[in-house]
Amino acid sequence: MNYHIERGTAQSAYLQLYHRLRADIVSGAYLRGGKMPSKRQLAEDAGVSLVTVEHAYAILCDEGYLESRPRSGYYVAYRAGDCFPGTDAAPLRAAAAEHAAEDEFPFSVLARTMRRVLSDYGSALLVKSPNNGCAALRQAIADYLARSRGFRVKPSQIVIGSGAEYLYGLIVQLLGRERIYGVENPSYEKIRRVYQANGVRCDMLRLGADGVRTDELARTEATVLHVTPFHSFPSGVTASAGKRAEYIRWAEERGGCIVEDDFDSEFTLSSKAEDTVFSLEPERSVIYINTFSKTIAPSIRVGYMVLPETLTDAFKDTVGFYSCTVPLFEQYVLAQLLRSGDFERHLNRVRRRRRKQ
Repeated sequence: MNYHIERGTAQSAYLQLYHRLRADIVSGAYLRGGKMPSKRQLAEDAGVSLVTVEHAYAILCDEGYLESRPRSGYYVAYRAGDCFPGTDAAPLRAAAAEHAAEDEFPFSVLARTMRRVLSDYGSALLVKSPNNGCAALRQAIADYLARSRGFRVKPSQIVIGSGAEYLYGLIVQLLGRERIYGVENPSYEKIRRVYQANGVRCDMLRLGADGVRTDELARTEATVLHVTPFHSFPSGVTASAGKRAEYIRWAEERGGCIVEDDFDSEFTLSSKAEDTVFSLEPERSVIYINTFSKTIAPSIRVGYMVLPETLTDAFKDTVGFYSCTVPLFEQYVLAQLLRSGDFERHLNRVRRRRRKQ
């Protein structure tokens, strides 16, 4: 197959090639188990360097679309149906280690940004925040997600709150307590505890090597699925590309909703950010959650969720009256870190250091 790579565009050649290959894999142009074109052949056909092809293939392997076989080549690992029975044979990966001191956000940058915000905004920092968060931070997050994740969302879809645990409670009030919530087993214990404290019944769904087992998804009567697709804690399991697509089909088939907890995904070792479930289905069924607690500091108790547009009016009517729980000062500091590029420079430093380990 021929792949036209546009020159002089903002998107690098390897990412253009990655997106085209991924689209063909998902569409079935390359069948599961089939061998991909050799690196040299693809480089000649696309008119790019061998390094460009290697980079694109490496990302596809990282995300579970391809697998590399020594002295044989690359083969399609993505399965559109992904309906194989679950198995306990594959061991779960060990829990990820805590951040080393080198991973901490530079205090000097944080202090400088705080001083600038105090100087620029003055007494305006003392007024009450809009209920869903200040416009500056919601716009900065929307711009950041467009750059880093390929999300195209409006600031009106973003809600700011004091950490993911607070946002879980808002989700329960939005979606309803009468539903059963499917939660990964094992998972971060507070997820289950917060849901149960809000009067929700949880069904703990066993994990396999690539995410929640297919037989568990079929068994459960849940209509809300809370997943941590990237390095789920404490198992370290990352959902494969096929599994993420399976989650979306699961939600579509039962009129359900997925809560995607994207905690810690910014520190992926891949040169490209991990695909999210939200990016695969941004219109109806996925609520995306992330925080700054891990990427900046545990004391920064600020999280955000991105609602599909179909839920924004319901959110406003149901729980939109709650006051924002994050002071304006912290919101403006985070907005400035995102706008200035300091946040992404920090992420890139950590990624580079971890790749060298």
